[in-house]
Amino acid sequence: MKIVILNGSARKGNTSAAIQAFRKGAEGKHEIEVIEPHKLHIAPCKGCGACQCHKGCVDKDDTNPIIDAIAAADIILFATPVYWWGITGQLKLVIDKCYCRGMQIKGKKVGLIVTGGAPVDNVQYELIEKQFDCMAEYLGWDMLFQKRYSANAKDELAKNEAVMAELEELGKEL
Repeated sequence: MKIVILNGSARKGNTSAAIQAFRKGAEGKHEIEVIEPHKLHIAPCKGCGACQCHKGCVDKDDTNPIIDAIAAADIILFATPVYWWGITGQLKLVIDKCYCRGMQIKGKKVGLIVTGGAPVDNVQYELIEKQFDCMAEYLGWDMLFQKRYSANAKDELAKNEAVMAELEELGKEL
């Protein structure tokens, strides 16, 4: 299977560590592509409707290659740190631009990994999960998992052997 991982973080910290552990477990059995929106030029969706939800975006930016990869994926993993009780702006840009091919991302298998500084019972994680629940319901996604992790220091998650093992196992189970 082809797995596309959308890395919502622009830093090499806890979200990156989570992605690497997951990827380590999935490698060898799956084709994996990590997309890092912060390195790309993605204009905000203008809601122009020219794409008609299947043609692709009319913007002359990096949108269409990203959406091509997402549409071709069997599994999409969204990974994001918490920014102001939500996902990062970089990840939101990609999600918004998925509108241009919305019909082609229906029925996908999806996973969500969220890292934040607050304890995992904080409402910020719930808000993000509910947003993904709504998208999953609308697009008929098979939500494989939603994981939340609390880590404050840059390398805190990477030092947590239990969490790294859990994430690696998630990748292996696919």
